[in-house]
Amino acid sequence: MSTADAAEPALRADAARNRERIVAAARELFAERGINAPLEDVAQRAGVGIATLYRRFPTRADLIAGAFEAKLADYADAVTTALADPDPWRGFCGYLETVCAMQAIDRGFAELLTLTFPAAKVLEAKRVEAYDGFAELITRAKAGGRLREDFVSEDLVLLLMANAGVIAATGDAAPDAWRRTLAYFIQSFAAENTAPLPEPPTKASLFRAMVRLNRGT
Repeated sequence: MSTADAAEPALRADAARNRERIVAAARELFAERGINAPLEDVAQRAGVGIATLYRRFPTRADLIAGAFEAKLADYADAVTTALADPDPWRGFCGYLETVCAMQAIDRGFAELLTLTFPAAKVLEAKRVEAYDGFAELITRAKAGGRLREDFVSEDLVLLLMANAGVIAATGDAAPDAWRRTLAYFIQSFAAENTAPLPEPPTKASLFRAMVRLNRGT
């Protein structure tokens, strides 16, 4: 084996280790500070130069995709678990609690669920998978007579936005405040609450809002 051939596997292994360190550092910092944490700080925590970070992840969206790929898979799996519950209302409520709890322990993930990244195909595919499953949860909970008929999937986006705001505002000072907020939401979603509501935002308007929130990333 030539010297060049021997060096190539070592270079590839080193690149892989750098990528793992960057992803691990990003997960930690995004969880602590949100997904707008400075990339220079990510590189410093990973023990690499900023040029190395950009070589592995050319954009912030690429790094976010790498950092949250596993967590978004868990997010999609939560819908599958909820749909397996023989009680549609319990599955619906359990899903909301699971997702809000995921937001509560990870500030970056809390923000991620209120944004959209059209260029990050893996992220968006998992989001669509979870969204489609939630639509089925809605249908089942309404058919069971427990979910109010005017509930729409856009209401989940509003809930996640509200929960992210509560989590960001309360932080370590009141880490369980989100649970009370969620309880209020769930009670308002119940079928016995039939007072008319204002019209929900359209899918297009919510998408624009999520894009606008994402402009700082």
